[in-house]
Amino acid sequence: MRTIFSILILGLLFVSTIRTNRTITGRVTDAVSNLPLPGVSVGFKGALANTTTNADGRYTIAIPDGPQTLIFNSIGFLKAEVKVTTQTVVDVKLNADVRALEETIVVGYGTQSKRSLSGTVGAMYPGRRAAAVPTFQRMSVPRPNTEDYTKVEENGFKNAQHQPVTTFSVDVDRAAYGNIRRFLNGGNLPPKDAVRIEEMVNYFEYDDPQPTGNDPVAVKTELSESPWNPGLQLLRIGLQAKSIPTGNLPASNLVFLIDVSGSMDADNKLPLVKTALGLLVDQLRPQDRVAIVVYAGAAGLVLPSTPGNEPQKIKDAISQLSAGGSTAGGEGILLAYKVAQENFRKDGNNRVILATDGDFNVGASSDGDMQRLVEEKRKSGVFLSVLGFGMGNYKDNKLETLSDKGNGNYAYIDNLQEAQKVFGKEFGGTLFTVAKDVKLQLEFNPARVKGYRLIGYENRMLNNEDFHDDKKDAGEMGSGHTVTALYEIIPAGVESKYLQKVDSLKYQRQAIPTGNESELLTLKIRYKKPDSETSQLMKHVVNDQSQKWDNTSADFRFSASVAEFGLLLRDSEFKGSASYKQIVTLAKQALGRDPEGYRGEFVRLVKLADSLSNGSAVAKKEE
Repeated sequence: MRTIFSILILGLLFVSTIRTNRTITGRVTDAVSNLPLPGVSVGFKGALANTTTNADGRYTIAIPDGPQTLIFNSIGFLKAEVKVTTQTVVDVKLNADVRALEETIVVGYGTQSKRSLSGTVGAMYPGRRAAAVPTFQRMSVPRPNTEDYTKVEENGFKNAQHQPVTTFSVDVDRAAYGNIRRFLNGGNLPPKDAVRIEEMVNYFEYDDPQPTGNDPVAVKTELSESPWNPGLQLLRIGLQAKSIPTGNLPASNLVFLIDVSGSMDADNKLPLVKTALGLLVDQLRPQDRVAIVVYAGAAGLVLPSTPGNEPQKIKDAISQLSAGGSTAGGEGILLAYKVAQENFRKDGNNRVILATDGDFNVGASSDGDMQRLVEEKRKSGVFLSVLGFGMGNYKDNKLETLSDKGNGNYAYIDNLQEAQKVFGKEFGGTLFTVAKDVKLQLEFNPARVKGYRLIGYENRMLNNEDFHDDKKDAGEMGSGHTVTALYEIIPAGVESKYLQKVDSLKYQRQAIPTGNESELLTLKIRYKKPDSETSQLMKHVVNDQSQKWDNTSADFRFSASVAEFGLLLRDSEFKGSASYKQIVTLAKQALGRDPEGYRGEFVRLVKLADSLSNGSAVAKKEE
């Protein structure tokens, strides 16, 4: 009875935190000098994640509906709490902190501004009254932003006559979307290379049909006009993995690999890791097992493999973790794989779950070293899932490489809502693979297609010969996962500035009729079953049957709006007439079923990005 009561209480607390459909903006200044205060922590009661003010003291934060209490913290100033009900703008003045201390330690805080901050510190010794309060000058030392992202070179248009075949690997990672949300909620546009459009599109669920035959994956295609490039077409390819009921999923052998180095000592890092993994523990069954490995200056086993019917024992081990030290990431991964192999389940799900900000700096730390290590260990049948946390020193490039090469998935967790999404709602897809090394190959019909471009998936492109090579690694799909790929198409006979002119071939004939003139393309899919190293082949013919935009599915229109958002955030050369106003209009007309509010939140983020880009009034009032 107590367990049921606890779950109900946790559920009520969670529900109270997920409605983030109200945005508060404001400015924080010094109460005495009226100068803006950069680097002030801004959060609200009950939230794990927060934001900080920029160099001009301004902040933007999303909060749940209803009365809330905003909390403002800064070194050298008194904490301020402000109750808000319906306000959308909250400006705050912070007063200098005068405390009774026997010893004063001044801790520097770095910002991108070199502004000098003024404050006061009073020292009171036992038995004495405070006299005059001395003043001090605190120079903010710039703290460099050391976040790392792999450079993205956008896919360009290919000539279908000269390059009719294109091959790529599926990608079910969703980390880019959560990371972009973190930047926008913090009042900043994301770096261009943090914007991976396929991860934004695939963050959302789509109502594609479940597989009905022996294949674990079903395919659906739709074709219509491109909303941002008039005259061009947009093709959506939707893959749907088979959903397996939780009770029928194979037993899990999990190893939590938790970064407890000094860089994880922040509210949106280790404390959020503990909460996220606690949600996962609540999903475990008696046949599942969990071990915990941590790493800082060295790696160690905190909890031996423990059955899922002892959740409190697992949670107690998690709750006792604290951050400190350097980051021996390579050593931690080695130990985690060792523990996973010692408890290997032949017919089960064997997986290491890495939770970190990616800041490896001791031992095997280069991208090449880490990649080779994970590639070698995946041969054992142990998969790797990666959870990214934090900001400032976040190493997206390393974490994406690890998940890609470790036959796993990659998520960025910026708040409790995202933790619930990854480990609650999407538990099966996050942990249980139904098809691995999934590759797609398209052959376009030059009689119907003049040119084509795959939107996103830049780091998932494969050579055409890799399609038949079963040794070539590709992406995995978990239980219930959906994958969407979007192609922009230049129809035959249409001129476009995006397609480079190419000389006619001398030794090959042009556009030979095949008797299949109505076909737009042929899609081939290769996949392996989780316990097999031999791929299976699926084929799907797509006819040239374009629909009017209004006749397309809500999934088609919504995925297109997300892709258009990515084009704008990247300032893509292929964005055409894309605009924030159009994205909002398209998305609002395609919300469809949105029980968790994720699509509604997307609309809010687009408006926020519009505001940050000095855009139109679409971000300021509901249309």
